Amino acid sequence: MAGGSHLDGSRRDGSHRGNPNRGGALALALALLLGGCSTLPKPAPAPIPWAQRLAGLQAITRFELQGRLAASTGSEGFSAGLRWQQQDQRATIDLSAPLGFGAAHIEQSGDALQLTTSKGLTLDGAAASDQLQATLGFEPPLASLRFWILGASDPASDAQESIDAQQRLAQLRQGGWQVDYAEYVLVQQQWLPRRITVTRGSLRLRVVVDGWQL
Repeated sequence: MAGGSHLDGSRRDGSHRGNPNRGGALALALALLLGGCSTLPKPAPAPIPWAQRLAGLQAITRFELQGRLAASTGSEGFSAGLRWQQQDQRATIDLSAPLGFGAAHIEQSGDALQLTTSKGLTLDGAAASDQLQATLGFEPPLASLRFWILGASDPASDAQESIDAQQRLAQLRQGGWQVDYAEYVLVQQQWLPRRITVTRGSLRLRVVVDGWQL
């Protein structure tokens, strides 16, 4: 009986003491497990070289944007809502100003230009160009603007390009115009402009894009 009491006491003492290294080992295993489960931040991918980006942007033949446009000649100004739809070589542009004043529907393909005023009058060719100039205060370079608005130069003529650290256009000089890019947005893995300013002398055209579709 005495021996049995001694063994019971030994068991009680052993259960209280346990393994002195057991707690530290468990803490280490838990730390390793949690560390393995955590997601480390992925490094940002390297910017695509500009020559490659430029070719990709110039190859975009279909897009749609919604935004706002403001035009100024120094002494007069005009602002409107903007919707631009590009289908291959054909651009369809809708300008909507407050109360319909100066609103216009524009269709341009190559050298062909057609404009429909807010009063329903449809004009073609030179008459359309004259009306567009009367509406905006100047005739915008629509054929080149189709590329500029994507953040690319027009491949039809030489251009001076200034590129930022992300391999995007910061400034463009082409055809006597200067295009400045203030902000970009990522659309389907493609950086596209959000704020653009096009100037030539006292003429200024500002475009703010609220939404892109490719």
